[in-house]
Amino acid sequence: MLRLIVLGAAAGGGFPQWNSAGPGCLRARAGDPAARPRTQCSLAASADGERWVLVNAAPELTAQIAATPALHPRPAPGEVRHSPIAAAVLTGAEVDTVAGLLSLRERHRFALHATAPSLAVLDANPIFGALNPAIVPRRELPLGRPVPLADAEGAPLGLTVEAFPVPGKVPLFMETRDEAEPGEEGATIGLSIRAGEGPEAFFIPGCAMMTEALRERLRGAAAVLFDGTLWRDDEMIRARAGPKTGARMGHMSISGPDGTLAAFAGLGVRRRVLVHLNNTNPVLLADSPERAAVAEAGWEVAEDGMEITL
Repeated sequence: MLRLIVLGAAAGGGFPQWNSAGPGCLRARAGDPAARPRTQCSLAASADGERWVLVNAAPELTAQIAATPALHPRPAPGEVRHSPIAAAVLTGAEVDTVAGLLSLRERHRFALHATAPSLAVLDANPIFGALNPAIVPRRELPLGRPVPLADAEGAPLGLTVEAFPVPGKVPLFMETRDEAEPGEEGATIGLSIRAGEGPEAFFIPGCAMMTEALRERLRGAAAVLFDGTLWRDDEMIRARAGPKTGARMGHMSISGPDGTLAAFAGLGVRRRVLVHLNNTNPVLLADSPERAAVAEAGWEVAEDGMEITL
């Protein structure tokens, strides 16, 4: 059985974002129940409910662990340290996917899986040496090949993941000054996650466009957690929250003829969940017409703590 817990559902900056006075953030900060706060996007997966794999390591990871009893220490008698976290998988090397790794440096052994471009980012930044590779082995995640996950000692975890490239770009901090870089293959990936021979779940927190190859991969899937960063491409510009379009940032929009709702129509995906939600996105507000539109189309909007069992 595959068990997934959404540790964080928001895009970079979280919701409310620390320096935002946008209408949604104001409502969330005021405790409006229709504007529930969310931390930055990450996931936990398990085949047995005992050993867990982190998918991305958000900056708020320690708070996410504290809010998730399944990830609390359960030491054996006489021991004082323990964690059920046995491995981590990265879908990229953006700040909001890797910063939380620095909170896992207290000599707990787990395996770290990422594609070659993401591992290269970690290797190039000496601060990640705090996560000692002798304690936390770094394992390259190939593209297009199922990989049974194992802990740092090589013991199987009962989960198989397959990384596959999706349209995207390099992390923002690696862009040139004047233009977005598309990035090498593997810079932006999606993951399929499966427990044993059970159904697949897909986790794709960043995607610039729907391709025919991706469409066929997702057709008939049991569950897809998909990039829901923006409702519309020029949303941040309209909100005066930034100068970039969604396309410029490597994210497709939810609405519109080329958006997520249209792209998934007819694919037969049984459970569709929007993740990586930017603080400007009106679907974060439970009483918005945009939330009603995604619900009518059969989509859920992820919240921190949401659980999915397949």
